[in-house]
Amino acid sequence: MSSADAAAQLAQLLAALTHPDTNAIREAEVALKPLLKDSRSVPALVEVLKSRGAQPDAVRQVAAIVLRKRIGGHWSKFDSPTKTALKTEILTVLSSEPQRIVRNGAVGVAATMCKLECGEEGAGTGGNAWPELFQFIAKAAGDANGDARELAFLLLGEMTETIGLHLKPQFPSMATLFANALTDSETKVQNASVKALGQLLSYLADEKEVDIFAALIPPVINVADACRKRSDEDTVSNTLDVLYDLSYSPSPAVAVHLNAIVLFCLTCIQDSNLEMGVRDSAALVIATQAESKPKTFGKDDALLSQVLEALFNLIENSEESAAGALFESNPAWREDMAEEGGEDFDPEDLDSPTETSMAQGTLDMLACEIPKKFVFQPIVSRCISRLTSPHPHHRKAGIACLGVAAEGCAEPLREHLPDVMPHVFAAAGDADAQVRECACFALGQISEHCQPEILAYSSQILPIVFALLDDTTVAVQATSCYVLEMFCERLEPEGVRPLLDPLVKKLASMLESTTKRSVQEMAVAALAATAVAAEEEFAPYIAGVSSLMAKLMSLTEERLYSLRGRALECMGHMAIAVGKENFRPYFQETMRCACEGLTFDSTDLHEFAYAVFANLSKVMGEEFAPVLGELVPHLVKVIGQDEGQLEQADEAAAELQSLAYINPNGQGGQFSALDDSDEEDEEGNYVLHVRTALLEAKKGAITALGEMAAHTGAAFCPYLEDSMTVLQQSANNWHPLIKGETAEALPSLVVPSVAAHHGGEIQWEKGDIGGASPMSPHTTAVTTAVLGELVSLMKDDDGETVGKACEGIQSVIELCGPHALAPIANDCLTTAFQLLSRQAPCQRAEELYGEGFDDDDDHDDFMTSVCDLVGAFGRVMGPHFVQYLPQFLPPICAYAKTSRPPSDRAMAMGCLGELAQELESGIKDNWPTVFLPAILAGLADPDDNVKRNAAFCAGVCCEGLGDAIAAQYPQLLQAISPIFSSDPNQGESAAAALDNAAAAVSRMIMASPGNVPMAQVLPALLQTLPLKTDMTENETVYKCLLGLLQMNQPDAIANKAELRRIFTEATAEGSKVDEETRGKLTLALPALN
Repeated sequence: MSSADAAAQLAQLLAALTHPDTNAIREAEVALKPLLKDSRSVPALVEVLKSRGAQPDAVRQVAAIVLRKRIGGHWSKFDSPTKTALKTEILTVLSSEPQRIVRNGAVGVAATMCKLECGEEGAGTGGNAWPELFQFIAKAAGDANGDARELAFLLLGEMTETIGLHLKPQFPSMATLFANALTDSETKVQNASVKALGQLLSYLADEKEVDIFAALIPPVINVADACRKRSDEDTVSNTLDVLYDLSYSPSPAVAVHLNAIVLFCLTCIQDSNLEMGVRDSAALVIATQAESKPKTFGKDDALLSQVLEALFNLIENSEESAAGALFESNPAWREDMAEEGGEDFDPEDLDSPTETSMAQGTLDMLACEIPKKFVFQPIVSRCISRLTSPHPHHRKAGIACLGVAAEGCAEPLREHLPDVMPHVFAAAGDADAQVRECACFALGQISEHCQPEILAYSSQILPIVFALLDDTTVAVQATSCYVLEMFCERLEPEGVRPLLDPLVKKLASMLESTTKRSVQEMAVAALAATAVAAEEEFAPYIAGVSSLMAKLMSLTEERLYSLRGRALECMGHMAIAVGKENFRPYFQETMRCACEGLTFDSTDLHEFAYAVFANLSKVMGEEFAPVLGELVPHLVKVIGQDEGQLEQADEAAAELQSLAYINPNGQGGQFSALDDSDEEDEEGNYVLHVRTALLEAKKGAITALGEMAAHTGAAFCPYLEDSMTVLQQSANNWHPLIKGETAEALPSLVVPSVAAHHGGEIQWEKGDIGGASPMSPHTTAVTTAVLGELVSLMKDDDGETVGKACEGIQSVIELCGPHALAPIANDCLTTAFQLLSRQAPCQRAEELYGEGFDDDDDHDDFMTSVCDLVGAFGRVMGPHFVQYLPQFLPPICAYAKTSRPPSDRAMAMGCLGELAQELESGIKDNWPTVFLPAILAGLADPDDNVKRNAAFCAGVCCEGLGDAIAAQYPQLLQAISPIFSSDPNQGESAAAALDNAAAAVSRMIMASPGNVPMAQVLPALLQTLPLKTDMTENETVYKCLLGLLQMNQPDAIANKAELRRIFTEATAEGSKVDEETRGKLTLALPALN
């Protein structure tokens, strides 16, 4: 068959593909496929493509699409003259073809040919693989005809990957081409250049070559803004995608454009003519800029102010509920809100952004990511000014934004609660329902994130929330339940006791009377939290509440699964509250309902079930063991599942860019049957789909497995091998959520071995590694495997995972002793030192993005776990750790500098105190140069937590060093004395500081009584007793007082009346003094009469 005949045959079949007859298309595809396996089909398709006049344009367009699909499988079969001829033909079509759809089809073919040629020639060919194409592009870019200029950039846009890989030497000349095109007189040329340049910027975002094009970011934004004004949303959206890709570019040349990028995005956010999806993309860019360059963003006061003002305005000008951020992903909430507003509920709306959700999400990111020294005051000042406004929309925005910022700004907000809470309480009583609803939201957020300081307001918060439970607005009722849930989780029984009975009855009544699912769900959660707060005092209510939960736990309608899950969760929390004996009658039924939930096709129900298993194993202990044989294999299977899977990309998405403008009606997915067949080389277009629900379920399964191992004793031993294998696998998971949960669960695997082989406790001595190991071979093997994984996780690039790994190592070495630590000691000590010195992988990201470390950076929560691990080194290694003090003390003390935030200073002082307590006289060489100066600075610190830890450190130093530091007693007593005049009612931190000051003085008296001026010190000490908060110091304080009485110390005898008062209170019913100490005090009381 001649080439002309072959072309004619192909054209006839291609024509069938253009008809709207599915059967005809399938028949044509079947007929075409064998023909296209022949390499001669390529020149034949080129003939069809260029047969202008002889073939319809639609057929020639399809020829270009099919040619692009098939040419890759045949290119290597052609000799050099054939390739040259084919390339020449395509350039001819590009230069002479008047029809846009055909010309654009040829663009795709040319891009594919160029990629194939560059691939054969190798990287860095600089355009030599097909120089004529780049000459053509350069010429077209300068052509007087706008279509030709557009064509040049359509070609460049199609060749992004090829350019990025092979044509770096051409970048400077390309930058010039792009610069000219961005100011072209014709819109279509500007748009094509923005698209092509944008794709190249995205491709090069992490490469140093991005600097060559970075200066073009402002003109790209100018073009995109012009497109915004004329409602060309495609170009705006594409540009926002590019700006997002550039957010994490390490290039300083890109970073200098942060202001322009953010302002453009802010304009998009505020443009109500744009689709919400586009506006939300702009908000994401702003949030990501804050995440990647938090200091640069925060230091630009004017920019930050502009962004915050815009976000506040969006919230106050919207009619939506600003408390919806709390529940926006909850179908029950959205359904109830739609019902109340007389609207139809569409589940698809759950994933649709709104102005308010967009603004709140962005504000949340700014509050979480930008250093608090920059962002806290601007946010809070705007909140307060709006809360005093006569306009309810302003008040709504003020209180809602305060709630949104509570998580990110928790540390400074805790310090400013006295200034903020009156405004919150006023908003809770506002005449406007939306303001009250948002006040509940803010109260809940503050209750969740400002612990324990918020507990000081329990007498005000609980009555307010109790009253709001009767609100006529569904949103206020549900949000009030949320506040109760968050607030009560940390409340002690005495805090909830005054309202316990009416509260339980009110929540139960709400649960039975309301038809609103959102209120039911939140009422169940509030009941669970109330039980946790009340502890055993909740026992009288468990029968009634369990009866209510039993009805909910039997729900089988899919839309009610979340309510069923909440009921299961409540049973688990009640079990924790009332204990094994009180919960035993409800154990079997709760387990039956939880296991039944595993048979439903609902990962949410599975997740609730795993949480119940975790809690019930904790409560029931060895009584839980009979179900291990059924549950552990299931959990191991779930944990071993792959929550992310590679799937073939949607065909339309997989098609290269030309199809978007060949066929704008979205028909690019046609003719997939004409792709290269299996036996030919094929470029796979795959995407990773993450099943988020499975990710959460897997996390819950890991938690459950860890709790079962920790609490069922030796009965878990048969399952250790499978559990270890699957947790080792999950320790290498790509997602930090899974790695962090694995770090928490791994230490629990040691517990069953200790139970089985050591009676539940290993007897070890501090620092003793000379003798035989007290661990059995089995325990040694388990410990080695667990610690090996945890040390690896210490080096992770996610800070939270690192913190949990440190906590895990601490728990294992404190359980098993120095022989467990010895094999990993060098690696563990080195990694801990890197973390203290801010040289670990999880701390290097800021440097990567050009943001160095500053002394006043925000506190990293995971560093507290690192410091606790250092204290554990002292506890386990004992005198062996003394040799490391010169290395470890400087970075620890760096966190104690006055320029550091209070949490850092408190953390450092706490670490020094633990080391002093464990190493005792081992710190003597570092006392005058490190410990004494740090203690004196800490005792003078304005923060109560720092003072608390400094007082503890002072006391244990005196205890460990004895008379050797008696000369510094006057200096220490003088520094401690101001704490004795502080008011313990100012909050838990102030009370704890006073308690630790009392314990410090007690230790000083016991260590060197002759160097303490008892006549002055003892009365001041006695006035602070009994202890208010830190009950761990009871033993120290009462040991000191009992010792003085035994010695008949004159000043103690002179203060018998005061001692009698203290001992009487300490031994009274409800006292938190431990039983052994109470016994000693009781025996001493008669002598004080």
